[in-house]
Amino acid sequence: MLVIAHRGASGYRPEHTPAAYRLAAALGADYLEPDLVATLDGVLVARHENEISGTTDVADHPVFADRKITKIVDGTAVTGWFVEDFTYAELSTLRARERMPALRAANTAYDGLEAIPTFDDVVALARQESIRLGRAIGVIPEIKHPAYFRRLGLPLEELLTERLLALGLGSNEVMIQSFEPTSLRRLSVMTNVPLVQLIDHENAPNDFRRTGDGRTFADLIGPAGLREISTYAQVVAPHKDLVIPRTYSGALGEPTRLVEHAHRAGLAVQVWTFRAERRFLPTGLDLAGELARFSATGIDGVFADHPDVAVAAQALKTPRRVKV
Repeated sequence: MLVIAHRGASGYRPEHTPAAYRLAAALGADYLEPDLVATLDGVLVARHENEISGTTDVADHPVFADRKITKIVDGTAVTGWFVEDFTYAELSTLRARERMPALRAANTAYDGLEAIPTFDDVVALARQESIRLGRAIGVIPEIKHPAYFRRLGLPLEELLTERLLALGLGSNEVMIQSFEPTSLRRLSVMTNVPLVQLIDHENAPNDFRRTGDGRTFADLIGPAGLREISTYAQVVAPHKDLVIPRTYSGALGEPTRLVEHAHRAGLAVQVWTFRAERRFLPTGLDLAGELARFSATGIDGVFADHPDVAVAAQALKTPRRVKV
């Protein structure tokens, strides 16, 4: 079973920093996960969102004070500073910080130490750590808000495909994720690397809402939806509640048939997101116990903020091959 370091070892270091990715590799992760957004000049950088006030020190830079703005991102009003309003040279003057300081106070010790990495930086780090550790470590980027960025003239699919070609990345090193089926369909004719359809536990893909497609994420994980996904992607990555829902008391209930149906459609299943803090855990289980329950469903990979725990829990599982 694959262990995907969710934004790096983000349970131990500020997310999407070189320190988080490097630690994830040392802790045994198979893949490093950078979320990708684009700068004004088209450089792909690793941030969870395009609004960066919660993950950088941008508010402490008076020179950028006038760039604070309110924008509508995928239908939601967001106020702050946005990656797409900065050149990469400007963005590189900022330093990363912990996104959830109240929950992960220990991570704040690393605030201000590192710049925002580019996609190229993450790939270089994965390759360096693969050599140092003597095992393959891949990257599994998620392109964020692709329809939004396309309207800005920053098409993430094309920008990422250019970097895949420039860096010589193939299906043995990279998979690409998106919540938007339209984005993955574009990528399916632009590249031959495995593609991952992310599935949330509520609502609908942003591109569906924008084009008037009335289907929801729930429609995509029915048998017909999964067969459709298999025409352009190799992996389905659902929110964990869609694999084992919580009961009223917060305990894990009985598994659904999603894993079975996805495998029948020829799709591998990678589940998100597993975290060790009590607020994220089911009643009566620690992270190892939760992972054991999910492992028994036959899933093929997990996204984890604490990859060491996931590696220990999944050590005896064999990864499902992803066809391309």
